Amino acid sequence: MFIKINGMPHYLWRAVDQHGNVLDILVQKSRDKRAAKRFFRKLLKGLRYVPRVIITDKLGSYSAAKDEVMPSVEHRQHKGLNNRAENSHQPTRVREKVMRRFKSAGQGQRFLSAFGTINSHFKPRRHFLRAQNYRTEMQSRFAFWREVTNIQPVI
Repeated sequence: MFIKINGMPHYLWRAVDQHGNVLDILVQKSRDKRAAKRFFRKLLKGLRYVPRVIITDKLGSYSAAKDEVMPSVEHRQHKGLNNRAENSHQPTRVREKVMRRFKSAGQGQRFLSAFGTINSHFKPRRHFLRAQNYRTEMQSRFAFWREVTNIQPVI
């Protein structure tokens, strides 16, 4: 996915796990082997494990960078396999429109790094839960959020 910042295209690199949760986001000007290596290194530094499989689109830079950074990981490139990552861009597009675009790459990086994690916290996989379980899950997530942010509940 690319976003325009001050009229210049920037590429949004996003890693999503098998459950649809955003693992990492990186905003860069280029989409080449060096940029892919930087993204993979940043992703691996934040994870506590090495993934078994990565799924990407058919850009050749991914294969070249993966061979250097993660040689033991299986790499799948297929038209429909990366739909989970593509669908995770939708909240970003909505938020970008509300904010009237990002003013700089740094601002976009800072905002999207936090936004991806927070957004997935408040959007559980609703279709896997019954209504009562969904309400219970949301209550526990909001309680955790209040505890972390130190916000008092409004009664």
